[in-house]
Amino acid sequence: MPFIKVYIHFVWSTKNREQSLVTKEIRQMVWQHIRENAREKGVFIDFINGYSDHCHCLVSLGVDQTIQKIMQLIKGESSFWINKHKIIEQKFEWQDEYFAVSVSESMIDKVRNYIKNQEEHHKTKTFEQEYDEFILKYGFEKFKDNQ
Repeated sequence: MPFIKVYIHFVWSTKNREQSLVTKEIRQMVWQHIRENAREKGVFIDFINGYSDHCHCLVSLGVDQTIQKIMQLIKGESSFWINKHKIIEQKFEWQDEYFAVSVSESMIDKVRNYIKNQEEHHKTKTFEQEYDEFILKYGFEKFKDNQ
């Protein structure tokens, strides 16, 4: 049996960054559902939280799990569930893009605290500002449409 410990910090937004997850109660319900569904599918979510237009999720990858499969499972199933149960009034979708960065063992607690404090964090910073910081911090290239 292999012993693996690979943590990934995922961040993704609602479609067009709409403020769809407007209340703390809605967010708690969605995060709890994502956690329970992931557990049923053998995905270990260490920590999950977010704000009205995005989600942060710290996941420990299993031996046969890929970043793409994890995102498909979490985003696809949760948007289906939100719409099926009419958790919000309008049709709900997640944005296609997402961030996924590895987290070293020494930084796990710092990332957990960052995810935990999303409500407080976004009183002073928008998701757009956070997004731009992630782009810079992790050296991602921000592509713009040529339209």
